[in-house]
Amino acid sequence: MELAQLEAMLAIARTHSFAEAAQEIGRTQPAVSIAIKKLEEEIGAALFDRVRRDIRLTAAGEIFYDYAVKILNLRTQAKESIDELRKLQTGKVKIGANESTSLYLLPEAILSFRSKFPSVRVEAFRSSSVELPYEIKERNLDLGILSYDPEDPDIESFPLREDELILIVLPGHRLTKKRKVMLSDLGTEIFIAHNVHSPSRQHVIDVFQKKRIPLNIGIELSNIETIKDFVRRKMGIAFIPRLCVEKELSNGEFRVVEVQDFHHKRTIRAILLKDSNHSHAALQFLQVLRKI
Repeated sequence: MELAQLEAMLAIARTHSFAEAAQEIGRTQPAVSIAIKKLEEEIGAALFDRVRRDIRLTAAGEIFYDYAVKILNLRTQAKESIDELRKLQTGKVKIGANESTSLYLLPEAILSFRSKFPSVRVEAFRSSSVELPYEIKERNLDLGILSYDPEDPDIESFPLREDELILIVLPGHRLTKKRKVMLSDLGTEIFIAHNVHSPSRQHVIDVFQKKRIPLNIGIELSNIETIKDFVRRKMGIAFIPRLCVEKELSNGEFRVVEVQDFHHKRTIRAILLKDSNHSHAALQFLQVLRKI
């Protein structure tokens, strides 16, 4: 099996054409056809359905495709690691984070890293917490930052900082006037919630269900900044990570309501693929994250 055969296969899968694939990778169409034929003979299965006008992967081809991507990604990572050995003068690091960390923690880390290694390119991707471990295992990312331990045997995690889920309201809200607030006091409130599935969202739902208290979610929004804006507009109240409202709490824009029977601590973690040859750039970025 040759890497050139895998490149040809991926090109055909993208273009659905032997001719277009050949043009894309700079080879002749007969050479591409021969490469795929040899590859199919080696694995003992047809990779493409050639009956249709637009070439499509067979069931075996779809399975093999994922492995081909991983193999070529490993080649790229190996070459990048050798290049980066030259004092981190080149290379890149790919980082994935959920919204709360990508917007409120990651910028400081990127600025610090770039001040030390200005020639290394940083690529940051926003992804949901539940998807990040998969992206790490598929080698699509070097590092991930999330707010729970994935407890996956293929992944190692490093704690970065502690955070908690808090209830925010505007100053003067009726809940700020109570000496003691219980979860039952929230049954008539309208909540503004994040519509992205996460362990924190599920925890809130589970606590209300367990105590048989209505959780009136009146509005669901796609990002935290919009949730904060709707709280400002008196559309409701919201459970939100403290990390995401530190500025607003310091200037008095929001107030925290301490709910006696609700507590949700979380640890912000960096995750990497275990037992892998990580790039020097990725390891250096991890060090920056841990210091911050």
